[in-house]
Formats: sequence, structure tokens, C-alpha cells
Amino acid sequence: MTFKAEYIWIDGTEPTAKLRSKTKIITAAPAGLDALPIWGFDGSSTNQAEGSSSDCVLRPVFSCPDPIRGGEDILVLCEVLDTDMTPHPSNTRAALAELSERFAAQEPVFGIEQEYTFFKGARPLGFPEGGFPAAQGGYYCGVGSDEIFGRDVVEAHLENCLKAGLGISGINAEVMPGQWEFQVGPLAPLEVSDQLWVARWLLYRTAEDFGVSATLDPKPVKGDWNGAGAHTNFSTKAMREGYDAIITAAESLGEGSKPLDHVKNYGAGIDDRLTGLHETAPWNEYSYGVSDRGASVRIPWQVEKDGKGYIEDRRPNANVDPYVVTRLLVDTCCTALEKAGQV
Repeated sequence: MTFKAEYIWIDGTEPTAKLRSKTKIITAAPAGLDALPIWGFDGSSTNQAEGSSSDCVLRPVFSCPDPIRGGEDILVLCEVLDTDMTPHPSNTRAALAELSERFAAQEPVFGIEQEYTFFKGARPLGFPEGGFPAAQGGYYCGVGSDEIFGRDVVEAHLENCLKAGLGISGINAEVMPGQWEFQVGPLAPLEVSDQLWVARWLLYRTAEDFGVSATLDPKPVKGDWNGAGAHTNFSTKAMREGYDAIITAAESLGEGSKPLDHVKNYGAGIDDRLTGLHETAPWNEYSYGVSDRGASVRIPWQVEKDGKGYIEDRRPNANVDPYVVTRLLVDTCCTALEKAGQV
């Protein structure tokens, strides 16, 4: 009996990487991640190699049931290696794996809110031809065909993610017509990043069947419309146990060059979205506050009330690389907590 394994990887397209995938036929039922073979691909067609030396290697790092094909078929997320089995320059997962191991004792946990926008042709879903819909606001968590567009795709995507066993924790309609969000987590850094990439692939693949496209463009419509982000919720064991660690983490993100170090790696087009308007802080200023959606980092009111919990970094774009944003937050915050003896 044969089975289909969809090998998925992140390519080398700049400034925003794309997802690629191809199908491998295997002749025995999958017996765990370690039993899945490495595979190759033409890196010259994915912005990852020159034609004169084009071979790149796919090494499986995460697998789950394939909810689209069903049966024993699987999805296989891979990291990209050079032929000497070292991480390819486009492989951002390897650096996160190393850092996660270093700070494992602090038990960092993430929840990522992935916003995205559906398009039908050249227009966002729900935008009338040759014009604009009513101003934003009523669409957020709305109901009714006059304000909600694409729910059938969203529900199908949610069902596919759940069938795949991904850690999806919710969905909601967003502020602009055709704009939605799903959340992944709470999970450890590698787990949340791997699963977010697979959830993105399932989003694109599910939308195919409905004749629409999904984009992670951080500012899909210019003007007085909200952009699309990937608000990143973060905590460590110490933060989940005490408020002093919450403040240490929030302040560490504003020290020295840290604000710019983070923002420049939070997704292409960050200055188009982080303008200081539409529930964002300016990209070149750092702030944090309780219940403040206009701050760079928000401390939820419940966290202040309970004296423990997590922080929300509101700066990452929808198109951010989750391996990068989780690595930066772990590095900055866990280092500061370690120095403060709050571990």
C-alpha cells in the first residue's frame, strides 16, 4: 500500500519567504518523524541556489495528518540544508532550535495571532468593484452577509487545522472586510513556529478550493484601514508566576538598540503598518502599557490584576517569520530575566 507525504518548506524569496511543497509517495505507513527520508529539490527555482550547484536538502522536522487528502497521508514540514547537511542560509529554524535549548529551563511559551486578508482577483473579498465598502469597525467579530466575507473558507481552514492536530486556539473576523485571524498556541517556541507555518500552508491550500487567495501583506489596502499583524504573546515560567518578571521583560525590549533590532526583523513593510494609527505604535518608538493597544507591547489588564501572566508584542507583521520573532523575544527577554535573577 502506498501513502502520500506532502513535503513543505520555506523558500529563499526576499524580502518575504514563500511556502513551497511537493508530494512524495512512500510505500509503508509513516512510522514517526525519524522514519521519514530526507529529500532533495532544485534550489535554483526557489531562490536558494545557483543553477550550477542547485541541489538543496529537505530534512523533516514536523509531521501531522493531511486533513485534505485524509487516510494515512501526511503533511511534512522540512528545514532546508545544504548538501553537506549544514543549515542553508535561508534556514531560520536552526538558530531558534539552538537558542530554545539554551533557555529551555525558563520554559518560554508563545501564542501567535495570525491576521490575513482574502482577495478575489485584485480586490479584498467584500470590496465592491470600483469603490470601497463602509468604513472599518463593524466588521470586527461581526455577523451577517453584509459585513462578513469568506466565513466558509475560514471554517474549512479551522477544520483542516484541527484534523491535522495543530494547536489552533481560536478564530475571529478582523477590522477590515475580508480580513480574519487565527491563533496558534500556547506552545513552546519551535512548536508554535512549526505549527504556524503548517497552518499558513493549510490556509493557502484551503483557499485554493474556494477560488480565493489569502495574503499576509501587512498593509493590503492603503489609507484608513487597519493593517495585518501577528501579535505575539510571550511568557516564561517566572512571568507566569510574578509581575516583576513581566516588567523586566517589557523593559528589556526597550533597552539600547533592542527596539530597532526587533522591528527590522518583524516583517517587510513594517513602516507601512506601524504608523502610530490603527491600533499601532510608531515603528521607531518603543512603549509598553497596561491594556494599551497603541503601545508597542501591551500588558493585558488581567495580567496586572492577577500579578502574573504574559506580554503581547504588537509590532510583528502578519508576514513575520515565526522562527525569527520567537528567537528574538526569547533572546532579549530570557537574557534580561537571567541577569535579573528572575528565573
